[in-house]
Amino acid sequence: MTDHEFQLLKELDALRIEHRRLDDTIDGITKVRPSAELEIIRLKKQKLAVKDRIIQLESIIYPNIPA
Repeated sequence: MTDHEFQLLKELDALRIEHRRLDDTIDGITKVRPSAELEIIRLKKQKLAVKDRIIQLESIIYPNIPA
């Protein structure tokens, strides 16, 4: 494994953790303050951007695995 591949795997792990954190945050806000629509929308956009980057990295790291 090259240093570049190792860095990509580290980034992928960090993004997966961030994605879970955002999901938990969205769930918590939805339960406590369902009227916080703008904040929820902002967090969902962040979550989607993180998911997009995860998919991008997975396609780089595991190019032969179909999505």
